[in-house]
Amino acid sequence: MAIGMEHLLDLESLSEEDLTLILDTARSFREVIDRDIKKVPTLRGITVVNLFYEPSTRTRISFELAEKRLSADTVSFSSSSSSVQKGESLKDTVQNIEAMRTDMVIIRHTSPGAAYFLTQSCDSKVINAGDGAHEHPTQGLLDIFTIRERYKRIKGLRVLIVGDIKHSRVARSNIWGLKRLGAEIVVCGPSTLLPYEVEKMGVEVYTDLDDALEGVDVVNILRIQRERQDTGYFPTLREYTRLYGINKERVKRLNPGFTIMHPGPMNRGIEITVDVAESCDSVILEQVTNGVAVRMAVLYLLMEKDAEALDNGEIV
Repeated sequence: MAIGMEHLLDLESLSEEDLTLILDTARSFREVIDRDIKKVPTLRGITVVNLFYEPSTRTRISFELAEKRLSADTVSFSSSSSSVQKGESLKDTVQNIEAMRTDMVIIRHTSPGAAYFLTQSCDSKVINAGDGAHEHPTQGLLDIFTIRERYKRIKGLRVLIVGDIKHSRVARSNIWGLKRLGAEIVVCGPSTLLPYEVEKMGVEVYTDLDDALEGVDVVNILRIQRERQDTGYFPTLREYTRLYGINKERVKRLNPGFTIMHPGPMNRGIEITVDVAESCDSVILEQVTNGVAVRMAVLYLLMEKDAEALDNGEIV
């Protein structure tokens, strides 16, 4: 079975079959990265460019590790040390890089739609590593994969996403992907940090966290973006923590066997307390590990390798 997409730009447009194929493939690569020898020759001869116009730690390193473990040749680009500083456009940058005969571009950009724009400007496969407040599909996939590994299912689970939903590309990717696979989605945050008519995405909406936590299996806690604090979305960080911070008292409202998640980076003591972040119910570091496996799966599938090779042992 082959994947039905040319690029990975979002999760909103992915079918249930494609989502499941990516998750199943990631399971095989998760076994690879747990071995003593973590490298496979699957993408030998393929050149991947990491095009990051925004600061990143986890996403960038995760993609670079995924590429290296698949034996691809990698080139990493940072806008702060490139001709972008001299006024070069995104299109010219990519076309110049592609002229060096690259096969795939991973892009992270501040502008929504930047990844789609690249698909119209170059012939390489394109993976969206986060475009503005639009989507972050591989983060959504790794979150979904982590949930599925823990519960062995997605359908019927009740997942709460709490925090700055309005500016979160992670929230959007999680909502689309989890809903497609049959989860119930709840979002909660200050009314000023909820998108206009967010309920039209098919989610339950709360502004009271204690009410939102009732009957929930998984809580995905979003980072409060301190750089937005001066815009007046909420009075103070202290007030936000009092009303929306996840602590050991609040998690008692969750269903037994609950799971705590956070895409990182965490503001410890603001959106999540240290004891909750480091508890046995937290899978925050597991998310990071799973991110490499998920990105290996996406790279592999997009390069149009025969997915049946998984059964023949060719990638493991």
